[in-house]
This record gives sequence, C-alpha cells and structure tokens, in this order.
Amino acid sequence: MTDQPHREGSLEAPLRHPLDWRSEAFYDRAAIEAEMERVFDICHGCRRCFNLCDSFPRLFDLIDEGPTGEVDGVDKADYRKVADACTLCDMCFMTKCPYVPPHPWNVDFPHMILRHRAAERKHGTRQFVRDQLGEMDRNGRLAKPVAPLANWASERKNKPMRALMRATAGIDPDAELPKWHSRTAEDLCRKPPPANPAGPAFGKRKAVIYATCFVDYNAPSTAVDALSVLALQGVETQLVYPECCGMPQLEAGDLPEVAARAEKVSAELGRWIADGWDVVSLTASCGLMMKFEWPLILPENEAVKTLSGATRDVSEYVVELAREHGLLPGLKAVEGGVTVHHACHARAQNMGAKSAELLRLIPDTQVTVVERCSGHGGTFGVMSRTHEIAMKVGRPAARLVAKSGNANLCSDCPLACKHLGQLLEAELPAEGQPRRGHPIEIFARAYGL
Repeated sequence: MTDQPHREGSLEAPLRHPLDWRSEAFYDRAAIEAEMERVFDICHGCRRCFNLCDSFPRLFDLIDEGPTGEVDGVDKADYRKVADACTLCDMCFMTKCPYVPPHPWNVDFPHMILRHRAAERKHGTRQFVRDQLGEMDRNGRLAKPVAPLANWASERKNKPMRALMRATAGIDPDAELPKWHSRTAEDLCRKPPPANPAGPAFGKRKAVIYATCFVDYNAPSTAVDALSVLALQGVETQLVYPECCGMPQLEAGDLPEVAARAEKVSAELGRWIADGWDVVSLTASCGLMMKFEWPLILPENEAVKTLSGATRDVSEYVVELAREHGLLPGLKAVEGGVTVHHACHARAQNMGAKSAELLRLIPDTQVTVVERCSGHGGTFGVMSRTHEIAMKVGRPAARLVAKSGNANLCSDCPLACKHLGQLLEAELPAEGQPRRGHPIEIFARAYGL
C-alpha cells in the first residue's frame, strides 16, 4: 500500500511489479491466502470481471452461497477452485480491473494466481499430466518420426484411443488436439528464401524468426509463410529456435524453469540482436513471454531486457515495415473476408489489434475483429476436468465468428483458432465452416505465395 489517495478506479496505464520468486516469503501459504482474501474482497465489491472467465463466477458463487455473503464466509480450501479456473489470460488485469497498479489497492489477479500455483508446486502439489503435456520440445521430438501414427491416435473419431487417453491422461475425448508434422519448421526453413532486391526494406532490415514450439512442431506452414512474406519485402531472414519459451511452465507455476529458459533463449537471440537483427515471434503467447513476463521474472538480466525491447509479433512487424518502408505491390483481395480473433495474449501485449491492421492492408477485403476469449487456455481446453468450461467460455466468441459470415478465420493464437473451429461445428454447417489459419498465412495467400 502507498500514501496515495484512494480513487474509484484508475486512469493510468497498468503496471506490473517484478516477481520476487527467489524469496522464501513468496511461497508462504498463509501470506498468499491473506492476499487472496484481500483481492477477492475487492473483486466481490466490484464484479466487473463476471463475464471474462470461470474464475470470477466461481468466486462470486462461493461468496453468495456462503454463510455470511462475504469473503470471510468462504472456506480457504475453496480458493483453489477459483485459482484452477484461471488461464492467466491477463484480460482482467489489462481490460477490466480499475484497481491495478499504480492504484494503491495494487490488484494483479493473474500474478496472484501465479504465485499461488508456484507455492503449491514448491510445497509438493503438482499436476503430472499437465507437466508432461507442457514438455513441448520433448513431445515434438518424440512425435516427429511417427507423426502420421500420432495424428491417427489423437483423432476425435478414433474412439478407442481417445478413451484410452482419457483413462490414462485425463485428456477429454472430444477435445480437438494439434497435429504433428514429420518435417518441422526448422526442417522446412533451414535455407530461408533470399531477400527480394526489389523489396522496399531490402538492405534496411534483417529479422531472426523465433519459431516457437507450436509452429515448429504443429504448424510449420506459419513459419514458411512468415519468412516468404518478409523476404518478399526485402528483409533478410533466419529461423532460430533454441527451445520453448516456457509458457506451459509459467501456467504450472514452475518459475525456476521459466527463468532458465529465458536465460538460454535471450542469450542465443542476444547474439543476433547485437549483430543488428530484429526478433520476430510467431505466436502471441511467446511474444508476451519475451516482451513482458521474462523481464518480470529476471528484471536484472540485461539480455532479457534487450530481447524484450527487440521483439515484435509477426503482424506487428509487417505493419511496422509498411509504415516505415512501404510494402511491395501485389496484394489481392481475400475472397469471402476474414474474421480476426484478437487473442488474449496479443491483447495483453498492449500493441493494438496488429493482426487486424495487417489484414486491412489487403485491398477490398472485409476484416471483422472478435475480442471475446476463445476459452482454450493451453491445457485448459483439452483436459476432461476443464474442457467443458473452456467450451462454455468460448461459445460467445464462436457465435460472433459465425455471425460475421466471413469465409476465413484467423487468430494470433493457433490454439485459440483451433478451439474456435471446433466450437463452430455447432454454429455452422460443414460447408459453411471458415478456412482457418494464422494472419500471416492469409497475408501470404493475398500475395499469391
């Protein structure tokens, strides 16, 4: 708390404090419960976040159905029910809460939940399956040589295998799972396309593309199209992927592991930055980690600070190229229009709807933006105990996508796009399903790449 006067709400930009995760006090359960009670009481008196995710309805139901109708009537053992429903999307912090820092009430709900998870983990409470699903690099390397078999086993229509996956791993049989590829983005982009001498950015820009785990193993075409678009503009490119950014580990509260990954990746990419290269991330969650979460976990690390300032989301980067250098002519309208799902982790980067700005550079193309949560949230959308909640949270967004009537759907988050595609099965006939992809893939198609 500070000596600032209390005001109802805050007009200043939200700010975040570094995470004191190396301190033993950070993991003190009594202190965490006291902080949760304080924040929950503020939330109870406000309730602006009731429609964001399932955490807040759970909290308000616990309060309203308790013996006192106040937070003091909620059993502290039930705080975990609220914490378990949080996907760390950051939307309460970024778009709803009037009491975030610098307001003296200092409410940061997602980072409070992160601290709770970190303490639970440190004291021995772990979710084994979530931890294993979060080992993206290991899983990708294992799946690569047997990708067709792995994809066959994970098909929703493969009822026996999906029943087995539910029994052994708790993965919901109805959840659409990502596909694996025998040739990863690193394989396909080992020799990047040459920079186009006629491109407006030729000789002025060079960009190292951080592949991200999902693109490398599950959506390599995104990397291929990103490099092709940038090369067409004259940008010299290279694809680099030291390892996963650690977002799955962040969601699980494993802060030491996230810090280790941040140190390794920032050191590797730092060598490119020192040589004049920009850094471009291909998924919103990884961009958020590199720009914002890593500097809060390692505020003293100069390489992390440098990387934070040098990183751009791929849509953000192309919009920047268009503004500073112009774009090569040749873009053609995307037939049927595009609906852009503005993913939570793109919104949390506070850069604006850059994917929509990117697609509006395409002439004569209708672009509709949907800013409702897809509900997916990493493993949240695939585990049996949370899949139905993920579907419930995502249905309003899917209905807005269906209402737009556009022939194409994209999102800064590939998991969100996949999840919305599954939700649209209940909203649209098979022949009316939009074609799905990443914004940069649609942009590449408009160039005929």
